[in-house]
Amino acid sequence: MAHSLRSQGSIRTPLGARAGAIELKIAFVMMIKAGLSRCLVLTAAAAVLAGCGALGSSEPHTRTGKAAGLLESASAGPHTASGTSGPPSSAGSGHEDGAPPSGPAAGSASAGFPDAYRRWGLDRPLTPPPPPPSVKPPLAAVWPPVPGLATVIRRVATTDRVVFLTLDDGIEKDPAFVDQARDLGLPFTQFLEDEVIGDHYDYFRRLRELGNRIGNHTLTHPELAGQGYEFQLHEICGQQDVLHYRLGLEPHLFRPPYGDYDRDTLRAAADCGLAKAVLWSAEMEPDGLVYRSGGGLRPGDIILAHFRGPDMLKGATMTDMITSLLREVQAQGFAVARLEDYI
Repeated sequence: MAHSLRSQGSIRTPLGARAGAIELKIAFVMMIKAGLSRCLVLTAAAAVLAGCGALGSSEPHTRTGKAAGLLESASAGPHTASGTSGPPSSAGSGHEDGAPPSGPAAGSASAGFPDAYRRWGLDRPLTPPPPPPSVKPPLAAVWPPVPGLATVIRRVATTDRVVFLTLDDGIEKDPAFVDQARDLGLPFTQFLEDEVIGDHYDYFRRLRELGNRIGNHTLTHPELAGQGYEFQLHEICGQQDVLHYRLGLEPHLFRPPYGDYDRDTLRAAADCGLAKAVLWSAEMEPDGLVYRSGGGLRPGDIILAHFRGPDMLKGATMTDMITSLLREVQAQGFAVARLEDYI
């Protein structure tokens, strides 16, 4: 019987052999990120793991994180003292990016602290969002839902006075933002890009432990539309594999870089296990919120912001940017809810 690298991880082996297997897995991840095809990587794995059988699949481009069996699953563990993130410390079954096993209860971000708003320059506490809907509203799809393609959304069809915060890429890793998110109980979704994160996934694990979900934003943030299907598959599935290996996740939400996509993008996303492509209806710029239509927020708007620092925010810190954004949300009478509770 053929064994994948994931199944190999569950076999009892001496300590030295386990260490060697981990090194091999890291090497295979780097091969994927370097642009080698999955077939070549699987062939290399088969050659190294002699006696384990062939690792190939009749459908090598479908659901690489799970079907190819390339990466060992693990539950997200506590952050390391060094502040860098290596492989998760304990093996287990990969899971959707729901509430962390050791984190807040499903349906909520961290509760926050009642008087913390003063510390972060707000005039009043954040308005609590309503309870998550018992039945999720219909998707306000930009691209009509089609079997085999990810569904594209720009906002949520709800009458609740809620908006949704999303944070992209991962360039800035400001420790103060972890404190701010925890203190305020701020819900948001992180769409992560491997190239700018490198070995620092631990920072985003800490944010996830507060109850904030993680989605896929590709390996290197290219313009996808017009690129070949195989290229797009590599960028999207490659990041699924990295998120699975680094954090033990199986995200279901995808954000195409620049909001740029075509049919092949949606097909590749679906083939990688990503059911929804999430765009945005408002964007936080250094000078404030910019709206795709109208002059203000509407119920169900998805707000795009980024992990940015002073060099990209005209000298402001990331926590300054978040405070400015939240002041605007408050001024317009909205609460910030968690996107995954509605879609």
